[in-house]
Amino acid sequence: MVDFGKISNEVYTLAAQSDPLSHLVKEALAVIDDALNVFGPDHVSLSFNGGKDCTVLLHLLAASLGRRGSLASRPIPAVYIPVPSPFPQLEVFNLETAKQYNLDLFHCPVDEPELPVETVAGPATPGPAATNGVIAGAGTTLKAKGGEGMKRALEVYKEQFPHIDAILIGTRRSDPHGATLTFRNTTDPGWPAFERVNPIINWSYGAVWDYLRRFNVPYCDLYDEGYTSLGSTYNTFRNPALLIQPACGTCSVHSVYSSETSKDGDPQNACYHNAGTDFSHSTITSTVINGRGNGHADSLPDAGRLEVVNGVPDMHCLADDDICRCRYRPAYELVDGTLERAGRGGGAAA
Repeated sequence: MVDFGKISNEVYTLAAQSDPLSHLVKEALAVIDDALNVFGPDHVSLSFNGGKDCTVLLHLLAASLGRRGSLASRPIPAVYIPVPSPFPQLEVFNLETAKQYNLDLFHCPVDEPELPVETVAGPATPGPAATNGVIAGAGTTLKAKGGEGMKRALEVYKEQFPHIDAILIGTRRSDPHGATLTFRNTTDPGWPAFERVNPIINWSYGAVWDYLRRFNVPYCDLYDEGYTSLGSTYNTFRNPALLIQPACGTCSVHSVYSSETSKDGDPQNACYHNAGTDFSHSTITSTVINGRGNGHADSLPDAGRLEVVNGVPDMHCLADDDICRCRYRPAYELVDGTLERAGRGGGAAA
């Protein structure tokens, strides 16, 4: 298990400083502390689905509980409302995190066939291996659960845990339906009665990643593979804004890379492909995309795995099961936070 006391000391130390993230952390801690004081720790739950925002929120909650003595050793009430066809990596991360933070994580049962499903259009520029290796094209009709699924899940949760009065939620103002929310809002009429507590409502996309990386908080590894907003595999794609190099060869792009550099040190035509591959070719010192260097010294795959392009021994293309795949930068390298959902076809973000 994680050390709540250590987390508390580190986070509250940051909150006492004066940089922009410190202000947001101090604000979020105050909201969490107030909710625990007003409703009581036994009556406050955490909505946790493994996304980056609720991962930040969980870490902040651990900091708050770390200041409350014996509460740090008690199971933390939490609820997980799954989406149709969740990513396996996210499910594994949820289980591991629940153990590390001692979450009493209730999985709301979802009977998908009985729930209404809305149709949404796919993103305009998905990668060739958009979701779990399934090729998806622009304008593809995909499925995503509507709001009725969330309502039904909360009804089940209220029936099972009637003593829970408030739920901590990792909603931010840039999220769908988040623009008008405050730190605390009651659920809408007709929904199960909960106080929705939004401690990080004022946080930006960049602040979320600043926090996770500053405290070295473990997060779902899908974010290292070009995903910036996670939902169902039906409507979640790698973010095209993080694309490093389009697919090669017959896929669409005709860039290749050379296994040698010129005598004056300038790289020859160079590119690399296939996200998730362990590149280890050591003779390339830089890459060139469309004839221009990108300034990064990325290593390349072992020469034994290369295909010769056009019969030229020094020109190679990396192929994986005859599909040339794109490479994407990790989510924390997305500079423009307004593009966070560029890889989503609809539905709720995480």
